[in-house]
Amino acid sequence: MQTSSKSGIFYAITAFTLWAIAPIYFKEMSFVPAQEILAHRVIWSFLLVLALILILRYTDALTTVLKSPKTLLAMLITTVLIAVNWGTFIWAVQNNKMLSASLGYYINPLISILLGMIFFKEKLDGVRKAAVLLCFCAVVFEVIQFGSLPWIALALAITFGFYGLVRKKIAVDSFTGMAIETAIMLPIALTYLMMSTSSTASVFNNSASVNWLLFAAGPITMVPLMCFAAAANRVSMVTLGFFQYIGPTGMFFLAVFLYDEPLSPEKLVTFMLIWSALAMLIFDSLRRLRNTRNEPKT
Repeated sequence: MQTSSKSGIFYAITAFTLWAIAPIYFKEMSFVPAQEILAHRVIWSFLLVLALILILRYTDALTTVLKSPKTLLAMLITTVLIAVNWGTFIWAVQNNKMLSASLGYYINPLISILLGMIFFKEKLDGVRKAAVLLCFCAVVFEVIQFGSLPWIALALAITFGFYGLVRKKIAVDSFTGMAIETAIMLPIALTYLMMSTSSTASVFNNSASVNWLLFAAGPITMVPLMCFAAAANRVSMVTLGFFQYIGPTGMFFLAVFLYDEPLSPEKLVTFMLIWSALAMLIFDSLRRLRNTRNEPKT
């Protein structure tokens, strides 16, 4: 294996592992309202990504986007989507709904396949159709058993699915995209903190330890993103896709074994249906990859 591929796999594992354990931070910050953590996440992520862009001299890419009204409009849409996704995730973790968050990120690849079929006219073979059908069955089973839609899981999966769809359309790199999205959210985040009556809203009234924890929302967002970007430059998207299940799997184990969230037999059936669908996708991807490698070179 080439050195670049090895380092790419290392960066991929690091990125998805950090995303997997990120709920520990948000759980420990339960004494701070979810919307306040979201505001700090926006502020500190913006400052960090802006510093990175200046250090790495990515300003040309940023200028190009700022000169395109069409791209900026698309970025406004992605901003709303990622804000809803972040806010829902933080709220879910703080309110003992980590299993639902895990389910959402398991469903996400299946939602992405469905969106690809609808918006990019991508054709689904029998395996992928069966996987999407299993996902649909899991949602229907959840509704029948619990009397309501798994709204947290669906909100996370759908917002992140559409986020990926729009970002694919405009092809803006991770750092530039994050800079613009957080810049759009920045005035709202600052206004919220200035108007909030929460005891932790003002950094001047907090202890140094609380302020450091709030600041950590920035690195917790940016470090895995940097690792993901490094991985994407070194390995194929197919290879990268195999690592995306580290995140929800880590959340699942944290929810069940560390935070003792109840896993009923009915909820386990939902997960098993989704796991079966994902297993089909993984084996199908491996088959496609093997067939591609076996094709005679011209």
